[in-house]
Amino acid sequence: MTILSFGSARTGRAGADTAHRLGRHGAQLPIRVIEIPDPRDGGHLLVFGEPHDGCLVRVHSRCLYGEGLGSDDCDCGGELTESMDRIQAEGSGVLVYLEQEGRGAGLIWKARGYRESEQSGTDTFDSYRSLGLDADARRYDSAARALRELDLTRVRLLTNNPDKCRALTEAGITVEPIALTIALQSSRGRQYLQAKRRQRQHTIPADPLADDEASARVRSWWRPRARG
Repeated sequence: MTILSFGSARTGRAGADTAHRLGRHGAQLPIRVIEIPDPRDGGHLLVFGEPHDGCLVRVHSRCLYGEGLGSDDCDCGGELTESMDRIQAEGSGVLVYLEQEGRGAGLIWKARGYRESEQSGTDTFDSYRSLGLDADARRYDSAARALRELDLTRVRLLTNNPDKCRALTEAGITVEPIALTIALQSSRGRQYLQAKRRQRQHTIPADPLADDEASARVRSWWRPRARG
């Protein structure tokens, strides 16, 4: 899939025509917005301050339930808030905000997946499969290329998801993953976190409160390939 050029952060200040200031927690944070024009896995880069090699980056998929509705069953809202708090504290960084609601399936299928889970007692990954969907249809290639267009070759990536680390690494970006530990109070929320750990190898601590027999399994994790 062809990605349009975003320009260079060093030679053209990509997104300069969108530069403004974001007021957050009583402070002002410089921000530029750059489109990622991919019809399936696109979204926007939100560039805060003057990011540099080694800066904080969050690759985040839109989640109405967690971000807008304050769902107790999802960690997306907490991950976004913590990521923004860390970026703001450092004064620079990048939020890659992707239009990938429902792990790429969309809001309607996300709701159907929740309904299937409630009826069958399965987690949402298995519910998606029973509905004929991929457990997770998202890809991060476009996000990785967009970050490279900012001339970033090394980032501290705020994520528990090894797929995101893998995509950036394959695009030539050296990744230092920084796990986000978000506590959820609802039983379904805790079970969902454990499902992400088991089914997608996310770096999430085992939780005995989730009453999951598989919670003690040793998780696998992404490791970058040795460079020859």
